[in-house]
Amino acid sequence: MSDPDSGSAPQADGASEAERRKGKSSRRAKRKRGHGRPNAHSAEANQAGKSSQVAQRPAEDEAGSPARKRKRRRRARGGAQGGAQPASPAQQLSAPAEPRASPDHGHASSHKSGKNRRKHRSKRGLQGRPLAHEKTAQIVAPANTPANVQTHDDPRQNRQSQPRRDGQHYHADADTRPLDLYAALDLGTNNCRLLIAQPTRPGQFRVVDAFSRIVRLGEGLGASGRLSGDAMDRAVEALRICAAKLKTREIRRMRLIATEACRAADNGEAFLSRVTEETGLQLEIIDRETEARLAVSGCSSLVGPEARSVVLFDIGGGSSEIAVIRIGDNRSSRLANHITHWTSLPVGVVTLSERHGGRDVTPELFETMVCEVQRMLERFDCPPVQGAARESGDFHLIGTSGTVTTLAGVHLDLPRYDRRRVDGVWLSDDEVSAMQAKLLSWDFAGRAANPCIGPDRADLVLAGCAILEAIRRRWPSPRMRVADRGLREGLLTDMMADDGVWRRGRSRRGHRPRDMKGPQT
Repeated sequence: MSDPDSGSAPQADGASEAERRKGKSSRRAKRKRGHGRPNAHSAEANQAGKSSQVAQRPAEDEAGSPARKRKRRRRARGGAQGGAQPASPAQQLSAPAEPRASPDHGHASSHKSGKNRRKHRSKRGLQGRPLAHEKTAQIVAPANTPANVQTHDDPRQNRQSQPRRDGQHYHADADTRPLDLYAALDLGTNNCRLLIAQPTRPGQFRVVDAFSRIVRLGEGLGASGRLSGDAMDRAVEALRICAAKLKTREIRRMRLIATEACRAADNGEAFLSRVTEETGLQLEIIDRETEARLAVSGCSSLVGPEARSVVLFDIGGGSSEIAVIRIGDNRSSRLANHITHWTSLPVGVVTLSERHGGRDVTPELFETMVCEVQRMLERFDCPPVQGAARESGDFHLIGTSGTVTTLAGVHLDLPRYDRRRVDGVWLSDDEVSAMQAKLLSWDFAGRAANPCIGPDRADLVLAGCAILEAIRRRWPSPRMRVADRGLREGLLTDMMADDGVWRRGRSRRGHRPRDMKGPQT
């Protein structure tokens, strides 16, 4: 390449426009101050690779100084020999560029060269070198990479060979593929709940979107055996919101279930057909055993490694599922595999409160409800649980329902319900008894005024406490753990485990949605 001042020169020679301006201003300042010139490093030292030494800028106070003449001779010799070899990238980064000679050095071509340099200054590339016309190797970004992402220096391009801390590996397309989203919907007797989540660490997931609404689908079901028109309208309206949420996201896999209300109602199947027509959602009615297993799967992370026996119960609106879990030395990754006995009681907070009344509950009425549930439990053929009758850390209860989460919120005296503080909290046997007695002492208005209960649950909470008391009498335990989770979490856990999203080193490319029982378009 031709240097404007003195012929051919290596590409490493030269400076950026900002550096030239800086050098020019500093030279003018030196002329004014009259400083002496420092010694310049030799070209042989720079070519030997001593990039750590910083070349000092020669003085520019005289147009014909010896330093200028020596530099021009070196450039001329380099041009006559065909040009020096370009410096290596490391040398280019560490060695500073030599300053260009001033255009008024006395040569005949200096005036013309200075004009050309000023004329083509805007066309010069990095470090003042003319822009090269040959094509250089580049890392091609995927087609759907955003335009403002610079992929040539993005360390994410090398993730395929970099192990993660948890033993899994990054993949080159990890940031361009769609998220693996899973969805679970639970239409119960009292609530309609939706959860959309993305798998993270093994056995865990991150909630992307959630929805919950009290619809009381089982209202009046115990007396008539059918779903009422108002109850179905409330449920359909809530399901429309769920369908809208699902349509706005690319769901890899989803499962939508209905439980006791649709199981027991004579018009349950007809109601689900109406749901499909009006919302596009296809719900499936699951049996009681599946419901019990899903409740256990959703709470598996709350069973500590020290536990050997657990009784898990889910007090629903129309039924209550109970599972007895015995864990040996070989613990399975799926807690549901350790279920030894299970039952589903045909009673829930809605059916029990409708049968006995939930607004004005006296201690005598409360005991009547407890005895009714106890008689149902007597028909459950299950041997005594080891460690249940003594002070032992090997056994405890786990409750997953609105009843136990309400008791925990009242016990913590929360100004408003906070799932993060309630989920996983431990309650002693005395604390549970104290909370039940406290709720029983309040009238309907007092329960409705509590922020953790509210008017929607004020007539149901004592019926749930009666079911809880019957379970505690059957399986006495010094402590109980509260779980603000249930069937939705169990559905998500099972789907993610079936797809193997938590396997170590598993490739996550090329996934295709399957089992899509979502909105019909």
